[in-house]
Amino acid sequence: MDEMIIFGLITASGNAKSDAMEAIQHAKAGDIVAARQAIKNAEESLKEAHKTQTSLIQSEASGKKVEMSILLVHAQDHLMNAILMKDLAAEFVDLYEQVKS
Repeated sequence: MDEMIIFGLITASGNAKSDAMEAIQHAKAGDIVAARQAIKNAEESLKEAHKTQTSLIQSEASGKKVEMSILLVHAQDHLMNAILMKDLAAEFVDLYEQVKS
């Protein structure tokens, strides 16, 4: 398997997680507009990561065995954490918006 594909998954997931953390910081500072934009940025990075993940799944489903490696497991771990962080960040933004209103 092309390691660049895996590194792309890691990068997109890392960007999403960073954007989600940024959203929380913006919300904490009272800038809800910037926080919501950071959530949108995280969602865009997650779309990119999902496209990569879907291509790997489709490849295996079509009969091309995807070799499991620690790097691929690491990439999947990054993706799962990024999804969780984005979801939690969206909740934090909503909460900060309510508290600061």
